[in-house]
Amino acid sequence: MPDDLYQRYQAAARTHREHTSGCPHCTDRARCPAGERLWTAFVRLQDAYLARQRSKRTR
Repeated sequence: MPDDLYQRYQAAARTHREHTSGCPHCTDRARCPAGERLWTAFVRLQDAYLARQRSKRTR
């Protein structure tokens, strides 16, 4: 069964990339409000996924 958290994290990364590829205001260092919201969602999901992976290794 696919990992739902991983899928959500990857979907957030794709959504952010799609947004930044067409947004003239988003760069590697600056983001428009929508880009910032998408980046924050990606980072939150990535952090949660990586934390869970780390906790699996320490068991």
